[in-house]
Amino acid sequence: MGWVYVLAAAAWEIFGVIGLKLFSQKKSFARLVLFAGGFALSYLFLYWSLSYLDMSIAYATWMGLGTAGAVIVNMIFFGESKKISRIIGVGLIIIGVVGLKMVS
Repeated sequence: MGWVYVLAAAAWEIFGVIGLKLFSQKKSFARLVLFAGGFALSYLFLYWSLSYLDMSIAYATWMGLGTAGAVIVNMIFFGESKKISRIIGVGLIIIGVVGLKMVS
């Protein structure tokens, strides 16, 4: 169950990042709710995951998946650079997260 919570936390973090990007472009209540709500739910699910997983594993996985997801979303929807070095970097993050899952 801990891994489900970490995956949910990472997904909500990505929604928080999307809200942050949108809110920085144009202030609106809906964008603020997406931004603040995404991050709040992300922390809540991370907190719940700690009942099942070690902090070091849960936090690193949450941060890695959230970062990789945010980079991918920003490349696809917000026109950020799609240089091969960025794609390789995201791949390395994902490999690290899979490695943590395999040893825990």
